[in-house]
Amino acid sequence: MTWTKRGRLCEGAAGVPWALTHAALPVVDPLGSGRYRVYFSARDERGRARVGSADTDLTTPGTWKASEAPAIDLGALGSFSDSGVTSSCLVNHGGVKYQFYTGWSLGVSVPFYLNAGLAISEDGGTSFQPVSNAPVLERSDVDPFLTASPWVLIEGGVWRMWYVSGTAWVLSNGRPQHKYHIRYGESRDGIQWVRRGVVCIDFKSDDEYAIARPCVVRDRDMYRMWYAYRGASYRIGYAESSDGVVWERLDDRAGIDVSHEGWDAEMIEYPCVVDAGGRRVMLYNGNDYGRTGIGLAELAPN
Repeated sequence: MTWTKRGRLCEGAAGVPWALTHAALPVVDPLGSGRYRVYFSARDERGRARVGSADTDLTTPGTWKASEAPAIDLGALGSFSDSGVTSSCLVNHGGVKYQFYTGWSLGVSVPFYLNAGLAISEDGGTSFQPVSNAPVLERSDVDPFLTASPWVLIEGGVWRMWYVSGTAWVLSNGRPQHKYHIRYGESRDGIQWVRRGVVCIDFKSDDEYAIARPCVVRDRDMYRMWYAYRGASYRIGYAESSDGVVWERLDDRAGIDVSHEGWDAEMIEYPCVVDAGGRRVMLYNGNDYGRTGIGLAELAPN
């Protein structure tokens, strides 16, 4: 597997008031006729993220027009998303768009809390309404620290989710550091989820502490997952599975890495892989967690 980088769809800030910096965690929604809507997370002057969108053709770098208003805004004061919302996954089902996202709230003993939420759109994706003021993946005995970045596929009436789960907070140089990996859950309606602690992608060394933002594609012969993992800095990883539950981690086959210089030379993360116009493409972020924009890569033919 080899990905060819095609440049940046955008270079960072969207130039609208709610999006002063960053364009992180891209999510692709096909609009038809070769057009696509990319949902992404951008930050305001206080560093709070919101989810908005931009329309593009996924072929021409720079063809990017951001929405004037966010699609998913901050939650109510005191709620799980009052300090930020970041994009994760979009599912089209029964004429409704289901957008799964991560809600951020600030902590005291630890810097932040994360929980996965869900918002739906019945107007074609112009606006989204949270299904609840509470998350769909609350903290529990299975996931006691945090949940985030769900990726969802519907198969045979079953909603299948791969998501980030915190395993611990540890002190590193006197400061709390999160540890999280990727787990699996199922649902019949996308709202009530059964989680049994099934781990899909785990740490490969003691130096690794974050495995983030899974993206799962079902091909005829197997499931494929791309994700971000880090020790010193983020890289994009890859895994394969015959059933979507038991995975083999094959990071050396990811086929994409940091560049020698430029906007994605320090880190590369948050992949979103889609089939578009007969091509398989990847949208991803580079340096500083999306501050430098969203890149586009194309999978080379076999």
